[in-house]
Amino acid sequence: MSFALDERLAADALIVGDMTLTRVLLMNDARWPWLILAPRRDGVVELTDLDAADRTQLIEEAASAAGFLKAHTGAHKINIGTLGNVVRQFHLHVVARTVGDPGWPGPVWGFGAAVPRDKGETRTLVEAARAGLGID
Repeated sequence: MSFALDERLAADALIVGDMTLTRVLLMNDARWPWLILAPRRDGVVELTDLDAADRTQLIEEAASAAGFLKAHTGAHKINIGTLGNVVRQFHLHVVARTVGDPGWPGPVWGFGAAVPRDKGETRTLVEAARAGLGID
């Protein structure tokens, strides 16, 4: 099976690289350090569409992404969630939150308009994520 990333995810985020199961993306929103994990499996809409081994791998990759964000940003809380109401393709959000961030303590979804990242900040964060997640 081939893998194609949803067009909206591709438009809203930058590719960091691939882990064993997921394509790792950096959301292009400077308000929050925000990674998205999209399993590289066609036709996956729900978590339950992944087999047991892939679900286990997803949790491990989410834990790695969360650990990286926590260490890299000093976040007070890591939010991990999936909605899929706008983008049908299954993907998992991993968002670093800090007390006093623009949406604290509410959710990041639907809070104002995204603020595009500065190119230098983007490059630095993508390189740090690649190193921190062991992505070549």
